[in-house]
Amino acid sequence: MPPPPPATTYTKYETRRRDPDPRAAALLVIDVQGHFASLAAPIMPAIASTVALCRAAGVPVVYTRHVDAAPRRAPPLGEWWPGDRIDAGTPAAELLPGAGRAPGDLVVEKSTYSAFAGTGLEETLRRAGAEEVIVAGVMTNLCCETTARDAFVRGFRVFFSADATATATQELQEATLANMAYGFAYIVDCKRLEAALGKAAK
Repeated sequence: MPPPPPATTYTKYETRRRDPDPRAAALLVIDVQGHFASLAAPIMPAIASTVALCRAAGVPVVYTRHVDAAPRRAPPLGEWWPGDRIDAGTPAAELLPGAGRAPGDLVVEKSTYSAFAGTGLEETLRRAGAEEVIVAGVMTNLCCETTARDAFVRGFRVFFSADATATATQELQEATLANMAYGFAYIVDCKRLEAALGKAAK
C-alpha cells in the first residue's frame, strides 16, 4: 500500500487558509480500526500526533467505527463491497491500539460512509459547543471525505488532515485533498496543527 502523499503537496490545491479554533473544534478520527489496519499503518504516527496535539489544546476527540448491521450489509454498500463485512465483536471492528483513544472518549458506531448519518453525532457536537471539526482517519476518499462534506452542509467549519488520512492510492488521496480545498475544508497537517494548537496548549 503506498504511503500518503507528502504533506507539502496539498498546498498546491489551497484556495484559502485558516487555523482551527481549539475552543470551538472537535477532532473526528474516522474508522482507525482492525479492518483497515494495513491501510492505516503508514499514518499511525500522524494520527497519534494529531490526537496528542488536540488533547493538549483541550479539543475533544471523537472516534468512529464502521460496524455492519446483521445479517447483511445495508444497501447500497453491499453492492459496492460484497462480502467485505465488518461485524461487531470481531477484531476488524475494534479500534487500533495506536489510535490514541483515552477513557471517556466518545466512540460513534456507523454503518455507512458519513459519521453523521443516523448516529446523533451532530447533536452531540452541538451540545459540546463544537462549531468546527478536524477530520482524520481512513479511508480518505470514502468515509473521511463523506463525513467532511456532511459536516460542511450541516454548518460546521471543516479542517481536513493531509497527513493523518490514508486511502488505497495516492491518486485518490490527492483527488480528495483537491476537492476538499476547492470548496469544503481547510487543509491541515501535523505541522500546521502544532503551530495553531500549540499556542493554545501553552
